[in-house]
Amino acid sequence: MTAARTPTKEAIRAAAAKLFPVDGYAGTSVRDIAAEAGVDPALVIRHFGSKEALFLETMQLDLDAQPLLTGPIETLGERFIEFVLEPDDQVRGVFLALLRASDSDGVVPHLRETHDAAFVAPLRSRLDGPDAELRARLAAALVGGLLYSLWVVGDEGLLAADHAELVRRYGALLQALLTPAS
Repeated sequence: MTAARTPTKEAIRAAAAKLFPVDGYAGTSVRDIAAEAGVDPALVIRHFGSKEALFLETMQLDLDAQPLLTGPIETLGERFIEFVLEPDDQVRGVFLALLRASDSDGVVPHLRETHDAAFVAPLRSRLDGPDAELRARLAAALVGGLLYSLWVVGDEGLLAADHAELVRRYGALLQALLTPAS
């Protein structure tokens, strides 16, 4: 057997990363993942323990490049909105897959942990004042609402809006939470 045809953990991971964003957690079976990877379904469980564990491992966003940790806080609103609106099918697919799987008991704690670690904590570390924690959480909710409106609801008015105008206006809303007037 050639190395390309050898079933591997990476082939299973790649198959899951391809199928979960398209078909969702509930719509993707272990058999579907195994078929896509060209392996026996038992190998999926042997390598990952469960479908849920595989889902949680593969539905991760690489947010290392996000602008939360760099640049002046005074311009973070627009920069962050520009970042989340960049056309990236991987980010959109993972966001939607996680949202659709949020009724699974094992996924909810992961969502909360990812939300806190990837967004709230880095933002909180940059904010001053006694209400910094609340403002960081409100900012997360504001951005989440935009993504929900665009990617779940498919708000045609927002989708058709001028990109620069959307960044400017929504960025201003976010900025008001980050650096409120004294």
